Amino acid sequence: MLSCGVVLDTIAAAGALIWLYLLLARGNFWRVREAHLNGCDGTSSPARIAVIVPARNEADVIARTVTSLVCQNYSGPLHIFLIDDDSQDGTAHSAAKAAEKTGRRELLSVFRAPPLPSGWTGKLWAICEGIRQAGRFHSDYLFFSDADIVHSPDNLSALVARAESGHYDLVSLMVMLQCRSVAEKLLIPAFVFFFFKLYPPRWIENASHATAGAAGGCILIRTQALARIGGIAAIRAELIDDCALAKAVKSAGGRVWLGVTSTTRSIRGYGTFSEIGRMISRTAFRQLGHSNWLLLGTIIAMFVAYLTPPLLLFTFKLLPVALGLFAWSLMTVAYTPTLRFYGLSIFWAPMLPLVALFYLGATIHSAVNYWKGAGGIWKGRVQDSKGEEGEAERA
Repeated sequence: MLSCGVVLDTIAAAGALIWLYLLLARGNFWRVREAHLNGCDGTSSPARIAVIVPARNEADVIARTVTSLVCQNYSGPLHIFLIDDDSQDGTAHSAAKAAEKTGRRELLSVFRAPPLPSGWTGKLWAICEGIRQAGRFHSDYLFFSDADIVHSPDNLSALVARAESGHYDLVSLMVMLQCRSVAEKLLIPAFVFFFFKLYPPRWIENASHATAGAAGGCILIRTQALARIGGIAAIRAELIDDCALAKAVKSAGGRVWLGVTSTTRSIRGYGTFSEIGRMISRTAFRQLGHSNWLLLGTIIAMFVAYLTPPLLLFTFKLLPVALGLFAWSLMTVAYTPTLRFYGLSIFWAPMLPLVALFYLGATIHSAVNYWKGAGGIWKGRVQDSKGEEGEAERA
């Protein structure tokens, strides 16, 4: 049998090798750098853009989102289609009032989504209705925006310029997430870090690489590219709809690009640990395909990569301690660019093992909720419930 010392040495070596791989061979995902787009003066693109904004009970944020969209420095034809997904808080009224205040009310049309059918998620059904209403606009591009995103004035012109110059079918931006409370500072930058680890932007951009991903709050897609994959109905049951859309586009031969921005921002706050935990838990097990084996593999991988490096320091054995310090140092180096992007001190970086433990707990919680048939809750809807295998959501 293997001795305890050999086991410790093996685990320590595995952790160090994992971080060497992540830093050197995973598309430099950790180098979070904002894409500075050239030639985006907001005056040259003639492309027609239909903006689709699905909104459910977003009265507290929708005015700022609509204002940022109707005030875009974009020279081409532009129209915004806001789809009210059975809101109960006056979302539609708040949106219309915001557009009126800008003096550009004619750029906004507000529609109410039909009743949610079986097999669709609420967001995608609202987007589907928006696309249907936008049909008469004959757009070259469709722009999908979440209802809590405040767009920089040149965001649309920049995205169109990126799509046109790079011949991309889908371009997307990971927007700046709100990071004010202690919980947000500890956990939100890690969300971006983990996302890019799963979906390295360089791999996404590479046409020969299978990896595809997008950030759902800010997606520009060619209308023809969406038609080629069978429309939004092709992903109608997906909760992680942004990455599913990118995968469908890339699988059909389209080109995909994902960047990060500090000027277009989410204004939805997750001020407490419990709020962030629920946000992660809603879709974490779905991300693993509801596979118990993948869940077990994730637990083992997270434990070896994130938790064992600091724990090995308490073994007081030379090789495990040295390898643990080495892995923890690499982890800190990898996480630092994300923290700097969010304007946070690098002293948050050594806390990444604790952050990973929180995310792992939320993932396990997601699996338990699925097994219990409870699922997650978003805007009053149950999502990803085992008891609703045939339906994506139930009202």
